[in-house]
Amino acid sequence: MLRVVVASANPGKVAEIAAILGDRVELVPRPADVGEIVEDGGTLEANARLKAAAIATATGLPALADDTGLEVDALGGAPGVEAAHYAGPHATYADNVSKLLRELAGSKDRAARFRTVALLRWPDGREVIAHGVIEGRIAPAPTGDGGFGYDPVFLPLEAGGKSFAQMSAGEKNAISHRGRAFRALAAELRSSGVCDEGD
Repeated sequence: MLRVVVASANPGKVAEIAAILGDRVELVPRPADVGEIVEDGGTLEANARLKAAAIATATGLPALADDTGLEVDALGGAPGVEAAHYAGPHATYADNVSKLLRELAGSKDRAARFRTVALLRWPDGREVIAHGVIEGRIAPAPTGDGGFGYDPVFLPLEAGGKSFAQMSAGEKNAISHRGRAFRALAAELRSSGVCDEGD
């Protein structure tokens, strides 16, 4: 089984990745002594590459990283790649959601999408990259208490009006941007013979 270090230190995200990939790979936690990685690549793919390359170099193992953006049509695609820091460098999830709702106050156009890039990088520079997108809309107010980030205000079009935060982990992973990206990544790894079918 392929041993892979997860670049993310976000426990919610790591739990989702582990649930999506199942037994296909052995996920190793990010070492505690690896410092903050500056995500200044300007695109989702560049940020994922920065994180994966830093972890692969530090550990000598393949590293798995992802980056996600929330694109809101009425805001010209913002917050986009800056979704995690939309309300400032030390913003909480609640801060980011509050700013988003303020920016959309009075707007009838609530169309939005989550976009994820998943990237597996080996220490020698080899990479496998996959993408996942889900279309939705931004709710007028948060609903639900599950998930993290913008989940309470993102209503996937295929979810019958429920927010990500109102779904079970399994329901969310089945349709989410991250679920789609990591399932596509797993399919790439299987097709190239890097890992087997798993569960």
